[in-house]
Amino acid sequence: MMDTARYIALEGPIGVGKTSLATLLAEELQGSTIFEEVENNPFLPKFYKDIKKYAFQTQLFFLLSRFQQQKELNQHDLFKSTVISDYIFAKDKIFAYLNLDEDELGLYEETYRLLDARIPKPDLVIYLQASCEALLERIEKRNNDYEQTITKDYLKRLVESYDKYFFYYNDTPLLVVNTTEIDFVTNPSDLSNLIKEIKSIRGGCHHYIPLGSTE
Repeated sequence: MMDTARYIALEGPIGVGKTSLATLLAEELQGSTIFEEVENNPFLPKFYKDIKKYAFQTQLFFLLSRFQQQKELNQHDLFKSTVISDYIFAKDKIFAYLNLDEDELGLYEETYRLLDARIPKPDLVIYLQASCEALLERIEKRNNDYEQTITKDYLKRLVESYDKYFFYYNDTPLLVVNTTEIDFVTNPSDLSNLIKEIKSIRGGCHHYIPLGSTE
């Protein structure tokens, strides 16, 4: 798969480790990275304090920001170097359906359809999972002020939304990785084993089971 996969995208809920893994994969595969511009969204801190009031503004900002980033991939020479992204464009819909009301969703869907048709699709998507307890622990450890107001209930609903979305996902080859007991940053063998798995994929949906796991 790695011979032809030049655009790899990571996805998963808040705190699962997408950006860290994207950085490591880019170093190992001598590629470049595209990181979601979370910090530039002026509505995000307000959103976590009052989800209902600020959901639409937050969502629209992310949708347009992600589109601008993804559109630039059309100018990138994907035949010469690998690109690792720490999100997929479709993640926007996961959050939209979780947070927007019916009227807002109607307007959102019209905008999303216009933009989605104009961006490239990944060659491989890696869906990172983790338990809510592990996610909360990682969120607390990285200590972003606005994230400290995230509730366990919201995180639980988000995880369920991700699982539901990827249960039906078939747009690209998919690798599902449960990271609850994996540490790609401090354990080099976890990373090297994952890279071997990535290189072995030829298509379809695969679940990565770490060596030594009894699950």
